[in-house]
Amino acid sequence: MSSRTIQLKIATPEKLIYEAVVDHVTLPTVEGEITILPGHMPLITRISKGEIVAGEKHEKVPFVIVGGFVEINGESVIVLADFAEDLRNITEEHIETARARAEELKRMKEDEDVDFEHFESELERSLTRVKIADKYRARKYK
Repeated sequence: MSSRTIQLKIATPEKLIYEAVVDHVTLPTVEGEITILPGHMPLITRISKGEIVAGEKHEKVPFVIVGGFVEINGESVIVLADFAEDLRNITEEHIETARARAEELKRMKEDEDVDFEHFESELERSLTRVKIADKYRARKYK
């Protein structure tokens, strides 16, 4: 691996979402958005909801992420996410399903007694997925 690249891994408890050598990575932390370049100082921090954008050559590869941690050293970035999804795999049907699920969860909150922690995490995931997917809806990624 060149000193001008970074090894990026994004994983959830269920599976490895992405692994590649990239030029840079931008991601949301609880203290704000950061961009990691080769040679970045070592850091471990919490991730907030939002998007990760990996720069591969002249392409941007976007991901939806909700919570987790990131470990950074000069040569690698390891993201351990509560939820992550490659936006290139999200279809219009996925977006509409997530939007409908978010609306259903909002109604459930008002009408029924629900497990609040489960409800909150599922709602956050659905809303973040819709928000980030809508942002990239008109763009094409390879």
